[in-house]
Amino acid sequence: MNKLKHWNTTLPKCIIAGSLVIALSAGPVFGTGVVMAAKPTLQNDSLVEADAAVHQLARYQVDARLDEKKMTIHGTETVTYRNNTKDTLDNIVFHTFADANRSKETQSSLFENSNERMKKENPDKKPEDFLGGIDINNVKSLGQPLKFDNTNQALTVVLGQALQPGQSITLELEFDVNIPYGSQRLSHYKNIINGAHWFPVLSVYDPADHTWDKTPYSTTFESDYYDAADYQVTMNVPADYQVSMPGTLTVQDAEAGRKMVTATANNTREFVFFASPDFKVESVTRDGLTIQYYYFDNQKDKKQIIDQYIDQAFKVSNFFSEKYGKYPYPEFRIVESYVEGLAVEFSRMIQMGLIQGQPDISNHSAFVHEIAHQWFHALIGNNSETESFLDEGFADFSMVYFYEKQGNPLNGFKVIQFDEVSLDSPLDATNDKVGDSPDAIFYKKGRQAIYELYRTLGEEKFDELMQTYFNQYVYKNATIDGLLQIIENKAGKKVRDDWEVDLRNPNYSLKPEYRLTADEEAAYMHEQFKSIYHSVFAQFPAVPFETMSRIFDKTLQGEPLTIILSDRLTSDKATKQQDQLLSQIQGFLQISGIKPTVITERQVLKNELKKELGDSNVIVIGEPDANGFVQALKSSIIKRADTIGFKWRDIMNKSNQSGAYIIKHPYNQNRLMLHYFWTGDQLSDRTTDSFMAKASESLSFSSHFYQYYVMNNTGKINSEQKVENPLAKLFAE
Repeated sequence: MNKLKHWNTTLPKCIIAGSLVIALSAGPVFGTGVVMAAKPTLQNDSLVEADAAVHQLARYQVDARLDEKKMTIHGTETVTYRNNTKDTLDNIVFHTFADANRSKETQSSLFENSNERMKKENPDKKPEDFLGGIDINNVKSLGQPLKFDNTNQALTVVLGQALQPGQSITLELEFDVNIPYGSQRLSHYKNIINGAHWFPVLSVYDPADHTWDKTPYSTTFESDYYDAADYQVTMNVPADYQVSMPGTLTVQDAEAGRKMVTATANNTREFVFFASPDFKVESVTRDGLTIQYYYFDNQKDKKQIIDQYIDQAFKVSNFFSEKYGKYPYPEFRIVESYVEGLAVEFSRMIQMGLIQGQPDISNHSAFVHEIAHQWFHALIGNNSETESFLDEGFADFSMVYFYEKQGNPLNGFKVIQFDEVSLDSPLDATNDKVGDSPDAIFYKKGRQAIYELYRTLGEEKFDELMQTYFNQYVYKNATIDGLLQIIENKAGKKVRDDWEVDLRNPNYSLKPEYRLTADEEAAYMHEQFKSIYHSVFAQFPAVPFETMSRIFDKTLQGEPLTIILSDRLTSDKATKQQDQLLSQIQGFLQISGIKPTVITERQVLKNELKKELGDSNVIVIGEPDANGFVQALKSSIIKRADTIGFKWRDIMNKSNQSGAYIIKHPYNQNRLMLHYFWTGDQLSDRTTDSFMAKASESLSFSSHFYQYYVMNNTGKINSEQKVENPLAKLFAE
């Protein structure tokens, strides 16, 4: 999974948290069913399947009917399970993660902000509409009912006769699912149904503890811990629905107006579906692999964008196949949805957010990260509740590895070499131990530790080690201990011991010799900001030229920038306020490696007014009558302001006003002039904090595209003109 993150950047969050504003307890779940049981009939291998290899996997046959009006699913499920443990089993446990939707407290908090927005947009929706769950109607074996208990997202089926090692049993389940409205892994919203964790799936048995995993789904991160299995799933849906599922898909007519879509997916870690009457499907086959993109035709030239994403998906999957092990499935699917701030991996599929504008596909790092999860989650499994480092750390490293080998310096190894801070939690921490820092621990620090191993071994030996890791754990669940043993076998005990120290101890930091120098960090940050701002404006080409954050973009692209201060302020307080804003802007610019020219004297201003300043973007600060640049060019400024609807004279003639506006430079229509102003001698005490905060926001790529805003003497916005930035709400969270 990647958070924020279909946003196309890997810029360290601690760097931009202030100025750019970037901003997860299990409870009881209701529902218990008990049915008196006769003893089930156990099945020996010969009665189930002649091929013993198939017995290493559970086999699911699911038949389900979607009621698109009530947003429910009625399903029957047949599961054949072979006891591959050395233990005699009296019960079998399934995860019923759909029951995470029984209450808001047990739902994932990752989607809380999205649901709050949806509530505001749909005031007719009641709180219970955002909830759902799964009811288990009965469980049988060969027609005989079994006792079962579905509590806290764990369905425990009591076997009437013990299941000996090597024996198999077939269970038959009937269930009903209520799909919640909103944004969850299992949910419906507008014209799409997201179908993750919608039917009971066998949990993983721990032979060391002699227990089944009954952990509820994480409310703060994810708990995708399964054994690979064989699936045949048939869904009865409306005839006009497009359904995306993993595996080979076939379609048959059902009753009038409906059809049956069947997926056959063997050796698959988990099974999800997405359905919509409005999906378009683009499909490309190369060298035996078919990649399909399910998308909404919601903007001009969407197909061309999808084609480019498919090309990138082939490039990424080919890279990981070469480096780690061949992608073994005949298909890979990408699904567009309304998920915001997240991209989510599933077996043989990934879920991406709604494409908006013209994305920078070659730098869309979340897209690469999610494809990497096909190797580190889908093929090589792990317990993502207790050892998330194994999937998120390796997926994030692999993302950077791909970019490095593509010759992309901004998203390559320099991203890893930029070491932010030390963090208390070790890399092998469980989800509940890292609290709200999974991204920092599992992703960022995780990929640094893997990079350190890469540098220690060298690329050739690292790739060999990863191929050994893949071959040993493909279709299985890996552990950190298992990976450490492979490292010892391939690279020696010292390398293993050193790397284990990195994983097991808190405050891991990349070795100094592998980090960027101070000068390299400064150059890297400049290029990162340059790329980010350029990408934002490339995605939204219809944004007006006169927008405040564009002045920062233009400066990052190499154009000069001059800050002109007022030299005739009438109070010490106004001077301090001007200095505060100057310091704030300079600090913001310094992070990105920009050093503007600052003019404080009117004589210097006069000397440079027509020549140097005519070629420079300009930020002007202060009360209009106190600033020489505004006074000298007032008539031209007023005319330019009229073109964006900013009534300059009316606003400047009112007392206790403040704000900002941006216009084309009075001398140069290819440059910009941004004026942070107040009327009267100074800002009021009630306005100062709001004024300063809004000034920083106006320059940020994560805010809306402001042309002007005007505040009253309490700091409240009286009027503004802006273009909505779809990314802004993601960063606001």
